[in-house]
Amino acid sequence: MNQKEEPDDHTHKEIVIRPVGYIISDLKIPSLKAKGVDIEHEKDPEQTARDVKVLRDHVSELIINPELVRLLDGLEDFSHALVLYWPHLLPPEGRSITKVHPMGNKEFPLVGVFSTCSPARPNPVLLTVVKVIERKENILRVKDLDAVDGSPIIDIKPYTKHFCPVEDITVSDWMKKIQEVLSPT
Repeated sequence: MNQKEEPDDHTHKEIVIRPVGYIISDLKIPSLKAKGVDIEHEKDPEQTARDVKVLRDHVSELIINPELVRLLDGLEDFSHALVLYWPHLLPPEGRSITKVHPMGNKEFPLVGVFSTCSPARPNPVLLTVVKVIERKENILRVKDLDAVDGSPIIDIKPYTKHFCPVEDITVSDWMKKIQEVLSPT
């Protein structure tokens, strides 16, 4: 496979993103942490899976900066939203990790971070689909958010099947195993 180099006129040296708010969550520490050239569980993998299942019923609050409150207008009419956020507790060296064992599980193959949902990546922008519970002024209450308390919010978008169609998806065998463990039972 040939690698293409970007022409000089398409090279961007820096992109500046400002947070639009922050997250209040009962999740105080990330379940995974960057360790050397890989990621590992903060707790044992089974406890991490149990924690994720508990978070599915947990209500988090998205606190939007007061001067941006109008950006939320109408979002309460949607059942779900996409939340993009920054894993602020990821140490700078975590951004240089290129390959990981998915979910820190050494039984899974070592793969490139772009084929995982790992927070350790060059630009650690994370995405979660959440259930919208209610909106009160600049506070959006949601369920199913896996973000750590204090995480900066980058953006929020309504979730629609039209713009985010999901049909006939193929996933790796290791991802199927992760999904089995994390599925509600």
